[in-house]
Amino acid sequence: MAKKQMEVVKGLDLQRYMGRWYEIASFPSFFQPKNGVDTRATYTLNEDGTVHVLNETWSDGKRSSIEGSAYKANPNSDEAKLKVKFYVPPFLPIIPVVGDYWVLFIDDEYQYALIGQPSRKYLWILCRRTHLDDEIYNQLVEKAKSEGYDVSKLHKTPQTDPPPEGDAGPKDTKGIWWFKSLLGK
Repeated sequence: MAKKQMEVVKGLDLQRYMGRWYEIASFPSFFQPKNGVDTRATYTLNEDGTVHVLNETWSDGKRSSIEGSAYKANPNSDEAKLKVKFYVPPFLPIIPVVGDYWVLFIDDEYQYALIGQPSRKYLWILCRRTHLDDEIYNQLVEKAKSEGYDVSKLHKTPQTDPPPEGDAGPKDTKGIWWFKSLLGK
């Protein structure tokens, strides 16, 4: 049975979407550190309308981060379908890795969001704060389910309050897991 077309947010206000988002839950990717905590993403709007992406996670007290850029897949569409491009270290020449980033739901206040991608292999629940009310969390899970996601794979990401700041902990720049997870491999 063909799955129905996924419903994507229309008219996303990129300006309001910018800033830091904490990962409340996600489908664990094979490459992501199993013990990754405090995972978050920070988005900054570039002058050319693209978005600078910084993803961070802490594993065994070490901070891993990876940077990339996001842009609308189709500039003329009002659907929130973005492409995210990361440059893969430590390979040379530097190869961009592109993944899909579809905003499936965002509340009116831009406080929490549900992100997926067309293969339905990846799903993220993001929030402006380190914790999301159960009621809202469950609503987002239901929404994902209605869009054809296997929500039994959702795994909650431990978040510390207050979150670690800046470059706390020695850096682990391998960051390979980010790309692999975005590639949907």
